[in-house]
Amino acid sequence: MRALLLLVVVIAGCGRQAVRASEKEFLADQIMVFDNDPQDTAAEDHMLSNREGAAGGHGAGGGGCGCN
Repeated sequence: MRALLLLVVVIAGCGRQAVRASEKEFLADQIMVFDNDPQDTAAEDHMLSNREGAAGGHGAGGGGCGCN
């Protein structure tokens, strides 16, 4: 009986509501961005490009000639 009650409480507590279109503007707010420190982001990108041996993929590409 307790297991059934626990299951009902867990299922009732789960959120199944989608984000409304009028609320999506808040998800794109600057406060929702985790990497809001540009110097820290640039340092991490530099470290990853040196360690992985690849760069890019974080914005617009170059002029189409392959030389970003």
